[in-house]
Amino acid sequence: MSEIWIFAEQRDGVITKATLELLSEGQILADKSGYTLCAVLLSADDSDLLQLLYNYGAKKVYSAVDPKLSYYQNDYYAKVIADLVKENKPEIILYGATSVGRSLAPTVAVMVDAGLTADCTELDFDTEEMLLTQTRPAFGGNIMATILCPNHRPQMSTVRPNVFKKTEIGTKEKGEKIAVKADLSSIKDRMRMIEETHEESDAIDLSEAEIIVSGGRGVGSKENFAIIDALAKEIGAGVGASRATVDAEWIAHFHQVGQTGKTVCPKIYIACGISGAIQHLAGMQSSDLVIAVNKDPEAPIFGVADIGVVGDLHAIVPELTKQIKASKS
Repeated sequence: MSEIWIFAEQRDGVITKATLELLSEGQILADKSGYTLCAVLLSADDSDLLQLLYNYGAKKVYSAVDPKLSYYQNDYYAKVIADLVKENKPEIILYGATSVGRSLAPTVAVMVDAGLTADCTELDFDTEEMLLTQTRPAFGGNIMATILCPNHRPQMSTVRPNVFKKTEIGTKEKGEKIAVKADLSSIKDRMRMIEETHEESDAIDLSEAEIIVSGGRGVGSKENFAIIDALAKEIGAGVGASRATVDAEWIAHFHQVGQTGKTVCPKIYIACGISGAIQHLAGMQSSDLVIAVNKDPEAPIFGVADIGVVGDLHAIVPELTKQIKASKS
């Protein structure tokens, strides 16, 4: 039976959230296509990782265990996956569009002579043509392009994190482990891990934030972002921003939400002075609740907002912050 493979990215022995999101979407694609959902896991020790993959829908896990696979090295990872592809011929492979996935997927694509659609924000399956439909922003985010790969296999995509919801099937699901012998003897070691460091910051990680307050061009200036910061601090939210504000150097790039920034999926997304360009919507449209504040009643952001407030953010946002603060006293 044909198979859908999810690259099960692990970091420090922990399966990433992006992997679980892809497995959840993979369940939907497997139901539509009739294909078997599988995961591909490369690690130094899989003993604590397999059950989670089964719980999120993987019926099979191709697991390669080797000390050299403990952390990501492109040469090793690509060789193992390319060998697996040539032997098992899956129909579809999905990777998270993380720093690892964005490096690994194109390398594998070249090695197996397959196409690759990068940074997808939507996937579906055409049951008539039996093809994966892969949708991503194109031309600077001005249009959404749907891409098909009719002639080469596997069909491969990298998918933006936080686009899909992760849905656990159960806690004791059954699956099959396929032990993979990693043949790395032909690869010359070109790097080794000396030290791993993590950036320390008081800022809330937008990828994990449950509430985000974002500012756009309507904020007006770098100094006016204090209005956004104050509301975010009061409600324990992360601070987001549109591309225009980052380009204007009003705020640092790591706050940017959108196609060229971060894809987020909070419970509440508050867009202040953001018009709602396609590039920005691609990064936040999966939010559970969208609240928009904009003085332009025709702003596209109102098309995706659950709650829309037409008015001047410089009056509305400080008043909202004031009311929230008063309610706590």
